[in-house]
Amino acid sequence: MNSRVLVLLAGCGLFARIAPATAHHSFAAEYDRDRPITITGEVTLLEWTNPHARLYIDSVDESGETIHWDLELGPPNGLMRLGWRRDSLQPGTEVTVEGFRSRTEPFVANARTVKLSDGRQVFAGSSFEIEEE
Repeated sequence: MNSRVLVLLAGCGLFARIAPATAHHSFAAEYDRDRPITITGEVTLLEWTNPHARLYIDSVDESGETIHWDLELGPPNGLMRLGWRRDSLQPGTEVTVEGFRSRTEPFVANARTVKLSDGRQVFAGSSFEIEEE
C-alpha cells in the first residue's frame, strides 16, 4: 500500500474513534440543575431518535403567547425500559413536564418527568437521572 492510502485509513480510524466521544454530552454541560422548570402544554411531536428522544410541546405563557418547547428525553432504549413506546405521546396530548432549563437556549430543557392529564407520571430517562446515580 502506498503511504497516501495508509494516512487516509489512519485518519478515518482516528475520526471514527473521536466522533462518538464528542457527540455525547454530560447533563451539566448543557442543562442547569439550579434552573428547574415546569411546563404544561400540548404535544406537537415525539421524535424517537438516538442518542436522545425529543419531545416538542406548545405552551402558552402569561401574556398569551405560544412558546414552542424542545425537551430532551433519554435514549429510546432507556425509554422502552421505562414503559414508553414510539407512539406513547400523540400530538394534541396535554402533558406537564418537569425538568431543567438549557444553559444557552431559551426554550430548550432536559425533561425529568412527564405527567399525563389523567395523573399518570413517567420518568423521562434523562441524563439527569443517570448522573444522579
